[in-house]
Amino acid sequence: MRIALVASQSSSPRPRGAADHSQRVTSLAEALGRLGHQVTLYAPNGSPAQPAKATLGPGVTVEHLPAGPAGSRRPSGDEPALDIPVFSDHLARRWRQNPPDVAHAHFWTSGLAALAGARGLNLPVVQTFQSLGAPADGSHRKADVSRPARGSRRASDAAGRRQDTGHQLAQVRLQVCLARNANAVLATSSEQMTKLTRLGVPRASIRVVPWGVDTGRFAPEGPVAKRNGRPRLLAVRQSADEPGLETVIRALAEVPDAELLVAGGPSGSGPANQNLAGLARDLGVADRITFTGDVSRTHLPALLRSADVLLSGEWEDPSGTVALQAMACGTPVAASAAGVVGDAVIDGTTGFLVPPGQPSALAHRIRHLFASPMQLEAFSIAAVDRARSRYSWDRIGRETVQAYERCLPHQFLATDETEAEDADSSLEG
Repeated sequence: MRIALVASQSSSPRPRGAADHSQRVTSLAEALGRLGHQVTLYAPNGSPAQPAKATLGPGVTVEHLPAGPAGSRRPSGDEPALDIPVFSDHLARRWRQNPPDVAHAHFWTSGLAALAGARGLNLPVVQTFQSLGAPADGSHRKADVSRPARGSRRASDAAGRRQDTGHQLAQVRLQVCLARNANAVLATSSEQMTKLTRLGVPRASIRVVPWGVDTGRFAPEGPVAKRNGRPRLLAVRQSADEPGLETVIRALAEVPDAELLVAGGPSGSGPANQNLAGLARDLGVADRITFTGDVSRTHLPALLRSADVLLSGEWEDPSGTVALQAMACGTPVAASAAGVVGDAVIDGTTGFLVPPGQPSALAHRIRHLFASPMQLEAFSIAAVDRARSRYSWDRIGRETVQAYERCLPHQFLATDETEAEDADSSLEG
């Protein structure tokens, strides 16, 4: 099968950080290539230094296409600012010259470009969202929009909130339109599937295909970061204002003798950590918390192996990447039942799930687990098995191909089946 993957940002992985959606798309491309498919990853050209075309692995190439001013980003900062007409025009030219069998867009901006580029080509388009722009139940903060503000500063703040809400609602409308026009939507979790159906996307067009984890690099075997004898809790954050870290620190105050490593983001007690460090001092646990700063991709597996439990600080992480990496390393996960993490963690088997914002409940489960070393070991073994059996990239690749096949014309499938039968006959002969 000839597969076109369409990304919203450069395919070059960032040197630091535990999760990067361009790296996840690249991993999917490589998994599809290992399955014998011909994959072309189309990505915006984020730098003049990037080659126009390069080989990523067997059967996998990447093409960087013009898509707007280099380095520009959307106001939210989560995706590059794509010039969708420019990007889609280049996609259409490529696909007219060398048509793929299916196009799979990742994230809503590249999805719009893929739909436009595929127009008139009878090309099935599959869509995966990084996240949805607003709560599916419509519970955005209407009070912030309607409440009158007194004074110029409050009026300005209210205007800013109205603008943000307007942008968010416009994004949701575009996402819904995109999902309804795509041939299939691959939800990254059962929670996202529920949100999509509530937004009016037909259930029959949605399949849950989560992100995967590199079970070769993230495994129980390998170097382990230095320990100091204390039970170790680990939180890996992907932004300076990571949600959930206050809950984690409050939970630490109720888990005697344990230490907490906060990896990622700034190190030490700099301005970005002042509030968290102040909370730690107030709770009397400042001597048991270490802000490690950025952790390189090379050293992350060793750090994950050194922890007894990973605490998911980002309670609504749509990809669940860090939790999956920890499980693959044999580290149980404590998190809220949200996104991929809610699907991946089997409560009481590979870790445990607690409601967000309840430090005492989190601390109770941690204390209970630390009091039973055999259960901790059992969690570790089960976590590895769960990551390898359900979330390996090879399995995710196979499930993705199955979703593609449901979108392909029957003529294509019949041709494939005939070729397979001919191959079987020649082998038997």
